[in-house]
Amino acid sequence: MIHVELKDGKVLEVESGISVLDLAKQISEGLARMATAGKVDEKVVDLRYVLEKDCKVEILTFENDLDGKKAYWHTTSHIMAQAVKRVVPSAKLAIGPSIDEGFYYDFDVEQPFTEEDKQKIEEEMKKIIKEDLPIERFVLPRDEAIALMKKMEEPYKVELIEDLPEGEEISFYHQGDFTDLCAGPHLTSTGKVKCIKLLSSSGAYWRGSEKNKMLQRIYGVSFPKASQLEEHLALLEEAKNRDHRKIGKELDLFMTHELVGSGLPMYLPNGATVRRILENYILQKEIALNYKHVYTPSLANVELYKTSGHWDHYKEDMFPVMKMDHEEMVLRPMNCPHHMLIYKNALRSYKDLPIRIGELAHDFRYEASGSVCGLERVREMCQNDAHIFATPDQIKEVIEEVVRLILSVYEDFGFQDYTFRLSLRDKEDKEKYFDDDQMWDRAESELRQILQELNLNFYEAKGEAAFYGPKLDVQIKTAIGHDITISTCQLDFLLPERFQLTYIGEDGKEHRPVVIHRAILGTFDRFLAFLIEETKGAFPVWLAPVQVKILPISDAHVDYAKKVEEKLRKQGIRVVVDSRNEKIGYKIREAQLEKVPYMLAVGDKEIGAEAVSVRSRKEGEMGQMPVEEFVQKVKQKVDTFAK
Repeated sequence: MIHVELKDGKVLEVESGISVLDLAKQISEGLARMATAGKVDEKVVDLRYVLEKDCKVEILTFENDLDGKKAYWHTTSHIMAQAVKRVVPSAKLAIGPSIDEGFYYDFDVEQPFTEEDKQKIEEEMKKIIKEDLPIERFVLPRDEAIALMKKMEEPYKVELIEDLPEGEEISFYHQGDFTDLCAGPHLTSTGKVKCIKLLSSSGAYWRGSEKNKMLQRIYGVSFPKASQLEEHLALLEEAKNRDHRKIGKELDLFMTHELVGSGLPMYLPNGATVRRILENYILQKEIALNYKHVYTPSLANVELYKTSGHWDHYKEDMFPVMKMDHEEMVLRPMNCPHHMLIYKNALRSYKDLPIRIGELAHDFRYEASGSVCGLERVREMCQNDAHIFATPDQIKEVIEEVVRLILSVYEDFGFQDYTFRLSLRDKEDKEKYFDDDQMWDRAESELRQILQELNLNFYEAKGEAAFYGPKLDVQIKTAIGHDITISTCQLDFLLPERFQLTYIGEDGKEHRPVVIHRAILGTFDRFLAFLIEETKGAFPVWLAPVQVKILPISDAHVDYAKKVEEKLRKQGIRVVVDSRNEKIGYKIREAQLEKVPYMLAVGDKEIGAEAVSVRSRKEGEMGQMPVEEFVQKVKQKVDTFAK
């Protein structure tokens, strides 16, 4: 007999050799019907997994855990692959994982999939589900596994097996006329999947490398209930309508061009205005907190990044080295090494600390062409970056100050659905993280203790730290349910050591400072993409690129409209006159499509009263009012960050 501890702490005594599925049946027949996978001692396993010793077990379902969903979606990806092989027998299988919102599978086929192809594949998937084929797992030695895949004429699977480390278990899953190399986990039969939808198809390089063959990828999703699928499809439609690339084009915020390059957007006047307002906004916040802002070059000697450690941990994400005279130069991916040198440029006393060095810094990262996306993922970005140099006993005070700044910014923007994440290293990953257990233990313990003392609700995430230290990340929920990082605060004992930074303490001796890396708005590019999608381009008054549009009813009223424009502009209001020879109804509709907060109609009555007729994007018709009264109304909205 063995002892199994369940998620709720209850301990069951069961026969050794029981499967996860049979354990679920002992707990509840209903739970067993819903089970998609298990988690044994924090490892996700197949329902067929056999328990042979005392352990902690959680039964995963589609409803209660992302890993439970992924097992469901992974099974559906195999159903899709089986359907593709039936519809296009010559197709070669590549990989078909589950992802956070469904699944995909890559195929080597002669022609890209058409809408007609996808419809046939989806119909075949429904047949396979109706067949309710048992899904069976088996394991083969390496040579037999390779022989099987060669016999089945699956060259990509052969390559995957050959790349597996020696001693790795090589497992397959079989369902009816279909067998696939796979680590799992999977459901017990194809009939467990209920509602499916193939969403899109696209090209995808084998193993993500542009040097390899272009394959064809099909994305899909599945759910236990039709209502869940309908809700998901509605959310996808909403996401399309909120896509910042679509809105950015409609509102003339930014553009891209192949002659400039992939991942290098250009801000148009409207977008540049919004970005400038964001930059000025955060600069003023930081100046009030005694940040000292600097400018540093976007280019640096490779030796700088070898000193910092970024070269060893980050060089694959950098642009290629440029050899110039006797130097090797590289576009910088981050600017913390520059700030280390600025700190080191003068003798520092404990009385000077904390020192806050801030910069709106342009950084460059060599994102793969397939991953760049509008403003969200770019190759040149501008970061709201800063580094605070502090004594060890100032850490809590400094991080409290950073948290207060974050909360103040979120209040101004009206952000409410967010949470704090303590991002820790993965101790097993010696490649990604600087290898110094003592340093990591100290840094993680310090940050965890601070979060507890601040009474912040937070959760921990292993493997999400920076290579030099743990982070406090703020995860915010977007309008379409995505979880993204906006602000970050990172505790670093490593870079001060590598750059030999010092300050003179009260005892007259040299001491090592601690560095807190922090970004409040993150990168302006990604932050603006987030804002566009949150607001659908209807920015609050204080942030709108054009706050007011004046609409003369006829040509006879243009001169008065321009006088009003001049008054508003002198008060710092961003205003334009629509002097086109168009009907007023057309001008109003155009202004509404442009998401302008206020529209001012001017005609004979307005001229006679030295007033304007106000229409608000948010409140509708507001009636006629004197120009001065309208100006005060707008300025109040701006001054209070009204949403």
